[in-house]
Amino acid sequence: MSEPFANLISDTRVFLSELSANNNRDWFVDHKSRYEADLKGPALGLLDAFSQQISGCTGTKLFRPQRDVRFSKDKTPYHTHLHMAWWLPVKSSLQVGFFFGISPSYTRIGGGAMGFDKSGLTVWRDAVGGTTGDTLAIVLTDLANQGFERSEPELKRVPAPFEKDHPHGDLLRCKSVTLWRDLPEGDITKPITALTNTYQSLEGFQEMLQTDI
Repeated sequence: MSEPFANLISDTRVFLSELSANNNRDWFVDHKSRYEADLKGPALGLLDAFSQQISGCTGTKLFRPQRDVRFSKDKTPYHTHLHMAWWLPVKSSLQVGFFFGISPSYTRIGGGAMGFDKSGLTVWRDAVGGTTGDTLAIVLTDLANQGFERSEPELKRVPAPFEKDHPHGDLLRCKSVTLWRDLPEGDITKPITALTNTYQSLEGFQEMLQTDI
């Protein structure tokens, strides 16, 4: 028996591949009913279904397909990916979430904190600049060995007042921290199973972001 939402990834890839070749409002409007039936509807269903498996999930989000092009040189109106998020309880200065993204070129599952606010950035640096950074580095190494990739630091230099050669300089240069793993092709018809397995792998990391930072 197939999983619910078994066709979501394959249908999304096909639609977004066609959108990539026809990224204009007329094409999207002509195919909006297909977008809602094959992508939006199943994605909202997946968001709701998986939220039941996340302890204390406080909300979900399906990111809108329209791009904000006001300050971009690229004026194509639509994203060629489908992104969604599940938010975890706020226990610290960081908003921690669990993420799922589908595009013609990738299908990835991840978790962490996207974009620290000013107070969150201060708390993050104080934490990883001290002994918490030692523990987090061990956790991140273990997850890297499980196939997770960490988002690249946003800053080129270690911020003051920390030493340039600080042992956790790579973490101090971050203004967000997320981990991602590609979904194996054999799992594209089993999104619930894939999400559950990845959530379990990241649970300790997520909990650390919520309680220790």
